[in-house]
Amino acid sequence: MKKIDNILLISFLLFICSCSSIPKNTSNSCAIFNEKYLWYKHAKKTELKWGTPIYVQLAIIKMESDFDWLAKPDRQKIFKIIPYKRPSSSFGYSQAVKGTWEQYKKETGNKLATRVRFKDSVDFIGWYTNKTTSILKISKKDTFRQYLAYHEGWGAYKYYRNNPKVILLAKKVKKQSDKYRSQLRKCQKRLNKNKFIIF
Repeated sequence: MKKIDNILLISFLLFICSCSSIPKNTSNSCAIFNEKYLWYKHAKKTELKWGTPIYVQLAIIKMESDFDWLAKPDRQKIFKIIPYKRPSSSFGYSQAVKGTWEQYKKETGNKLATRVRFKDSVDFIGWYTNKTTSILKISKKDTFRQYLAYHEGWGAYKYYRNNPKVILLAKKVKKQSDKYRSQLRKCQKRLNKNKFIIF
């Protein structure tokens, strides 16, 4: 029995790792979904549920974590050498902070959501961008301003012009979003034909 338990445990861990591994080419939406087909189903479901385009979801994740499910902000350093605390509680694909993640779980009823699961991460981005549209009247297709609000928060968004660094980041996200959108035009019809759906 112990041997069987060990085999099951190893199999489970391998399954989790394979589901959570970083795609080989994170700059190409078709390559991402060819490798991680269920991710396409989750992103498509988010688009249908919240109205946030797939290319916007991917561009935000690309900038925030580069699809690393365990991504965290680098630790601050004392005297430039001694590791100190992290600057925020950001974590996972979406780099959502604890407080906003708890708000998302409470408002959506998704109590078991975790920041290391792609399915929950894109749903979070859909929820967040939907609230941004409601609060700030920013189109869900406006990747540049959606990312500014995502990075700065709804309250601090109006001060983004005082932060040239975040403007530069948002321009990069917009550029990547446009690339993802163009790439998806070439493969989305094929992706939609696959009826194998697991949510």
